[in-house]
Amino acid sequence: MSKMITAYCMKTKEKNVPMQDAVITKTARGGYMAQGHDGKGNKMTTMLGEAAALEAVKNGVAKKSW
Repeated sequence: MSKMITAYCMKTKEKNVPMQDAVITKTARGGYMAQGHDGKGNKMTTMLGEAAALEAVKNGVAKKSW
């Protein structure tokens, strides 16, 4: 089983919420960011390191946007 991307949900104040429909984007400064939702309609964003971002794309957990 592939590892899910988790994030903090600002609206519900929950930690380690699994992100659904994640899309990895590259920031202007070279970092990686995952954007998605929690399944309840709440948008979530988290910063990732390069290794974690590329592994998530490779495992099919997220799509890449660049």
